[in-house]
Amino acid sequence: MTTTGRFRGNGTAAPGAGTAAGPATPTWQPALLIIGLATAIGVAIAVLPGHRGWFDIGVYHGAVRHWASGGQLYEWVTWNQYGFTYPPFAALVMRPVAALPWHPAIAANLALTVVAAGFLLNLLVDPVARRAGRPRWQTMALAACLFAALNPVRDTVSFGQVNLLLVALVYVDLWLLERRHRLAGVGIGLAAAIKLTPAVFVAYLLVTRRWRAAATATATTAVATLLAAVVAPNATRTFFAEALWDTGRVGKLEYVSNQSLLGLVARLDPAHPDRLLWLCLVASALTVWWFRVRRAAGDERVGFALTGVLGVLVSPVSWVHHLVWLVPGLIVLVGATLPWPPTRPVARRRLRAFVVGYAVLCSGVVWIFANGFGGPHGFLGGNAYLLVAVGMLALLPISCDPDHSAAEKTSVRSG
Repeated sequence: MTTTGRFRGNGTAAPGAGTAAGPATPTWQPALLIIGLATAIGVAIAVLPGHRGWFDIGVYHGAVRHWASGGQLYEWVTWNQYGFTYPPFAALVMRPVAALPWHPAIAANLALTVVAAGFLLNLLVDPVARRAGRPRWQTMALAACLFAALNPVRDTVSFGQVNLLLVALVYVDLWLLERRHRLAGVGIGLAAAIKLTPAVFVAYLLVTRRWRAAATATATTAVATLLAAVVAPNATRTFFAEALWDTGRVGKLEYVSNQSLLGLVARLDPAHPDRLLWLCLVASALTVWWFRVRRAAGDERVGFALTGVLGVLVSPVSWVHHLVWLVPGLIVLVGATLPWPPTRPVARRRLRAFVVGYAVLCSGVVWIFANGFGGPHGFLGGNAYLLVAVGMLALLPISCDPDHSAAEKTSVRSG
């Protein structure tokens, strides 16, 4: 009787591997399929509408250069009145890139984004590939193609945004926590000093009792912020006293690109958003997150994924390009379908959930309702990405490993 083929950890077939159905698939066929998929996605990105003209890196570049030449950081605005919205420490970090001419600055942003994406895919996808027993290069190449097709990723690249760099900084701490490294927390602290939203991961560290990492993250943010205050006292005063509270600097809350809970509330009544309703929704999201993170104690990857989703939901403004924080949740969902092909009913449901969520996040459906989001169709379409995020918060598996037992979780929590 012919036995089912197995793969070694390095992705190569074991001697004598084969299947009852016949010989293994020739290695050139997966390569050809991946090349075809990459070509199709590349052509689609190139020809479909949605190019953002490097708008956000234009804001960073213009504002920081204006500040470096003696102007006020938060007084510089574009022709349509968009200005620098990050803390002064972010301007210090961006200063080397802003010192470059325009096109080299774009190239530097792209290079850093590619490095960050490569780090994230290697960190998050490689364990899934090993558990699936698939050749590593095939899995990573397929993941890179699927990653590039996501609307939040496309917008991050096209705007020249820093989202993937921030996600990578935070996930450096995932890597450090899994290795019990003393420096765990530094990445979260730096990310929170550059942009406030990643500070939600400090709450995760506290809820899961990573006291040392939480202290390290808080101290890192404080030191970075104080450094910026010493170097740029006027900019620091302006940011914390004025710019931080001026939501008009970032655009209209009801615009469909804002896929946060406040964006949803604002679209219900653009003239008078119900802040009490928003606070109730935020409290509900925090409660669900706390409960699910506690249940997932011991699985850092699930905890980080859930916390990224929470950050998207509770932030007053979460533009479509900010939704790269949902990518780790998609990978968790795929990992929970293993072994492949899925045979268990729960694994099949998770696979269907991944396909639906991924398809929605690739589709750009929210932009169809950019000029009108009334009625049931407008509500569903205009909040489509937000609804995917809500589904992730409520339904993500509480373990990346489908064989992770309840007994193991209990022992981790008690420890």
